[in-house]
Amino acid sequence: MKTIKIGSIGLGRLGYEHAKNLATCVPGVQLTAICDIDAARVEAVKQELDVPYGYTDFEEMCKNPELDAVAIVSPSGLHVEHIRTAMEHGKHVFCEKPLATTVEACREAEAIVAAHPDLIFMLGFMRRFDKSYLEAKKKVDNGDIGKVILVRSYTQDSVATIEGTLKFAPHSGGQFLDMCVHDIDLIRWFAGSEVKNLWGIGGVFAYELYRELNDGDNVCVMLQCENEAMGFMFAGRAAAHGSHVETEIIGTKGTLRIAAVPASSHLEVMSEHGVCRECYVDFLERWHDAYVTEMCTFADYIRGIGKPEITAADGTAVSRIAYRCKESFETGKMLPLE
Repeated sequence: MKTIKIGSIGLGRLGYEHAKNLATCVPGVQLTAICDIDAARVEAVKQELDVPYGYTDFEEMCKNPELDAVAIVSPSGLHVEHIRTAMEHGKHVFCEKPLATTVEACREAEAIVAAHPDLIFMLGFMRRFDKSYLEAKKKVDNGDIGKVILVRSYTQDSVATIEGTLKFAPHSGGQFLDMCVHDIDLIRWFAGSEVKNLWGIGGVFAYELYRELNDGDNVCVMLQCENEAMGFMFAGRAAAHGSHVETEIIGTKGTLRIAAVPASSHLEVMSEHGVCRECYVDFLERWHDAYVTEMCTFADYIRGIGKPEITAADGTAVSRIAYRCKESFETGKMLPLE
């Protein structure tokens, strides 16, 4: 099996997670280079993960002839620039969500990808690679629950990580783009249809910073798809019990429910507090296996095994919906997608 050599840019929380996974968990892959604007951070991670090359200049990393591909885990506003640079240097690209911070920039990214049909491009909607979600998708596609009526998706971050969340908030793109894109993608994926109408509401319940940003710390959206399937999603910034992502797909012949209790294991603790189950600490713990699986899949695509199902067009579609949700939230009106 050919060893796929990957360079990764961005060494924040998720960037480091991807780098560590590529270096230690993905068979047939070598993390060959890392890049970040923080030189000291690059050197520390380079030594920790035994990475051959470290850079503070992304283009210089892309010029490295040893690299087959790059993983882009940089700030969202730089994604389009980094996709262009990587592909112009002949590198396959994995890019974290969101594809870009505006719909126009998403379309620009689509054009760049289309101009390089010989290169693999994959967008990081990791929930599609989680074992439970993959099994649910098979059952939906097999018709096991009949016609999809409603997809309900909850995403709540843990209050334990709120300090980092608040620091990231001003340049996150807002609740609908930063948090809801995964839920929007799941609704489109399970319903097998594009969104037609939507209504976004929410408020500021705990952290006044979000009011200053014309955003909410807890928001929800009702969606109607072109095939009449409905969607409901809720996104919250600070769940007391831990990181909680829950999805339910209701059909005419049955219902599928994933992670109704966000327990990190089957362990039950019986004490004076009653019977308790410990929850995931944060999203990195919850989605660790999915992050590894998506990188394994990316490497397979580069080897010619299969073709990416998640495309730049999916990134544009989700971003269009997310921004329209934001507009609905701001105006208090139900809006058509167009």
